[in-house]
Amino acid sequence: MNARTHPHTTRTVGSNQVGMRQFNERIVLQAIRLHGPLPKADIARLTRLSMQSVSTIVDRLIDDGLLMKQARVRGRIGQPSVPIALRPEGAYTIGIKVGRRSLDVLAMDFTGHVCTRDVLEYAYPDPSTLFPALESKVARVMDSLGAHAAKVVGIGVAAPLWLGGWRDFLGAPPAALEPWNAIDIRTRIAAMTGLPVEFAKDTTAACAAELVMGQGRGIRSFLYLFVGTFIGGGLVVDGRLHGGPHGNAGAVGSMPLSLGNGQAPRQLLHTASGSVLEQRFVAAGAPAAAAHDHRALGPDVWAVTERWLDEACPAIAMTIATSTALLDLDAIVIDGEIDRQLVREIIRRTQGALDRIEWEGMVRPQLIEGTIGADARAMGGAILPLYAHFAPMHELFLKD
Repeated sequence: MNARTHPHTTRTVGSNQVGMRQFNERIVLQAIRLHGPLPKADIARLTRLSMQSVSTIVDRLIDDGLLMKQARVRGRIGQPSVPIALRPEGAYTIGIKVGRRSLDVLAMDFTGHVCTRDVLEYAYPDPSTLFPALESKVARVMDSLGAHAAKVVGIGVAAPLWLGGWRDFLGAPPAALEPWNAIDIRTRIAAMTGLPVEFAKDTTAACAAELVMGQGRGIRSFLYLFVGTFIGGGLVVDGRLHGGPHGNAGAVGSMPLSLGNGQAPRQLLHTASGSVLEQRFVAAGAPAAAAHDHRALGPDVWAVTERWLDEACPAIAMTIATSTALLDLDAIVIDGEIDRQLVREIIRRTQGALDRIEWEGMVRPQLIEGTIGADARAMGGAILPLYAHFAPMHELFLKD
């Protein structure tokens, strides 16, 4: 075994045995990534490695350019300590989000900071034009890194699992999206760039970003909801990102809803997606893009936005209740490619809708605002290679 795991916890700790060098190095890197800069004594406590082992590993990782010493900190008791931190330029990754309305390409350093990004917007993802644009944007982002481009360890791709689906809902021409059914995005991008490529469903990748760099640091089990062109989600169970056997866990957009009007159930995405608000703005003479920024809160379109909220939030609340009954969740984290104030309004109105649901036999989860925002999917993609190369195990996001 590569790790000792104590019953009823997800803590993965290091080994003091010879021959575990790489694993123990990754354990140390993981501890610092999840907890921030730490003195060697705290690293030893968290990893359960000996102080001698930690000192050797930290010195080696400093020599390798992955860690660095910060300024000495004087505490109230005892000797001053020297926090050990990730070195930003230690490694880089490229994150790619292939979405239904836009393509995002960004570079991320070893600490998770976005160094540069490039965006292409479109009405729908036409693969014949998207891949040439993607190749150009990846080259541009790599060029922006200069000499650091040699430290790029891989590419992470976040995209819907069925990019060819819901063509009519997007308003795409007949047969425009069918080629996606025969395209393996991961293989195509690996051949294009010559770099290792990791892949995750777009909203699962966004959930990964929230787990590693946002609210997920303090929550054990949560459902993540992201309001983009479509509403989608991800799932964290016992501190781990849960993809499911098909990589599609948390696919709340496809959840059927019965609104009590005698009609056939529709999927949540037909009610609570950003594209629904886009269509209503266009019908009212406003630009579709206004659905995703501060203009959605303006007085000239607020009546349209409010009607959408009145329909979307009860549907989201029903999805939350159903999911909680199945999964026993601590929290629901809600974020999106929309204005922050609109995210907060969704949370407020969804809270009100949850107040009207019968919670007997369930523990009602708290609703929490996400912290990453529009970049969550591309940033989550960029996190994937970091974990593939530097986490203790390939299974993602081991946490205390």
